[in-house]
Amino acid sequence: MIERKLGAATRDAYGKALVELGKESPDIVVLDADLSKSTRTDAFGKAYPDRFIDIGIQEANLVGIATGLAACGKIPFISSFACFLMCKGYEQLRMGVAFSELNVKVVTSHGGISVGEDGASQQSVEDFALAGTLAHFMVIVPADEFSTKALIKKAAFHHGPVYVRTGRSKAPVLYNEKTHFELGKGIRLREGKDVTLVACGLLVFEALEAAEALKAKGIDASVIDIHTLKPLDRELLLAEARKTRAFVVAEEHLIWGGLGSTVSQCLSENYPVPVEFVGLHDTYAESGGAEELFEKYGLTSKHIVQAAEKALSKKSK
Repeated sequence: MIERKLGAATRDAYGKALVELGKESPDIVVLDADLSKSTRTDAFGKAYPDRFIDIGIQEANLVGIATGLAACGKIPFISSFACFLMCKGYEQLRMGVAFSELNVKVVTSHGGISVGEDGASQQSVEDFALAGTLAHFMVIVPADEFSTKALIKKAAFHHGPVYVRTGRSKAPVLYNEKTHFELGKGIRLREGKDVTLVACGLLVFEALEAAEALKAKGIDASVIDIHTLKPLDRELLLAEARKTRAFVVAEEHLIWGGLGSTVSQCLSENYPVPVEFVGLHDTYAESGGAEELFEKYGLTSKHIVQAAEKALSKKSK
């Protein structure tokens, strides 16, 4: 099995990236909704207090102020927990940011069920779908600290609205400071010929563990990190479809409206192959430890292996 070496949480990497970006551009401003210690924007606030605003517990107003700053030429980063900002600020994100194509960066923390004991009210499992249906938005879900820092910095200088999900749990290390990342381009972490495992966020490492388990069964699996859900790397996915002709998509999200739906649309339009889904099935999670919740709701490498075997059973000979 591959080594599970835990690094920093992706929210911690976001906080560090913000401070570094503050040195690069005086136009970057940061706003939070009373959760800066949890989202890690407090580090930027300490370094650049004149460019940091804590709006308080009013997510819709947070988005509204950001639209005004963006319209004046600033590059606002706004943060809160994913469920709070995306659910409570959705109308303002739709009309203020997406409709106007403003240069607002929405970076949330506590995405997915790995939040753990905080329970369903703070476990965001629909944010990929919500962000993905906002026109003109880019949607990014980094898998570890290195991908987070690199993608946040690239998002800062991409002109247009961006959504990024970060997490509370420490993330297994997959990359290093020299890894090259490109917005809209996935990364093939493992080459295989029998089945393709596509994942984002914490599920990327689970997919790599699943590929090792499948190897022991004589099954050769590719592993793809789709860190940018929108726009999707269609070229890479279609190349994999033509090669392996069977897919599993794994995400810490409801199986509707997220990565699985997006990948399936791409494949059905261009090169239909069997696809199985690892994610939450029409439910919210209860309170519990992250590992316990991943096991109960089917988000582990074991569940990816089972899905891969099912996809292979449907594969045309």
